[in-house]
Amino acid sequence: MSLVGKKAPMFSAPAVINGEEIVESFSLDQFIGNKEVVFFFYPKDFTFVCPTEILAFQEKLAEFERRGVAVVGASTDTEETHLAWLMTSKDQGGIEGVTYPLVADASKTIAHNFGVLAGEWNYTEDGQLTFEGAPIAYRGSFLIDKNGVVRHETINDFPLGRNIDEMIRLVDALHHVEKFGEVCPANWEEGKEAMSATKEGVSAYLSKN
Repeated sequence: MSLVGKKAPMFSAPAVINGEEIVESFSLDQFIGNKEVVFFFYPKDFTFVCPTEILAFQEKLAEFERRGVAVVGASTDTEETHLAWLMTSKDQGGIEGVTYPLVADASKTIAHNFGVLAGEWNYTEDGQLTFEGAPIAYRGSFLIDKNGVVRHETINDFPLGRNIDEMIRLVDALHHVEKFGEVCPANWEEGKEAMSATKEGVSAYLSKN
């Protein structure tokens, strides 16, 4: 079930912040009323596609911060594993230099609540609890507004890396809608024409494009 239009599930969990410090109770609550958040899940530390995405978010971090947006990552690894990976150099497959928070969802409850856990718990015929599927997160991306409401979500399968520039475009679109009260048509980018959400507005836009 999609979370778009609903309050993002809240949590308190360990995380690594500033690339080096473990905190025991990290929460998205701190951003409510203050910043939008791009909250993304990745499958596992010390893997292959994941570091390319995590480092790509870091490369664009100033662009998000310039727009008043916080970036937060999460996986089902522990905070100690996050820290070890953050301390590993890029030429060894690590993510050294990443400064935004990485949440540790070892209980898998955050991934479950956001609908990105790649499997589910079940019971066998003899009543034993078992997990069916992969006990890690898909590549879920969520844009959460200042009121804590999810405005966008995408979920990619494990081999499909996401486009960080698309997340920036969606932030720009959200800001444009909130500032001007217009809607953003297909392939809209900052600086391009938007349109009013009326029949006349659509007709005027289509006649010019």
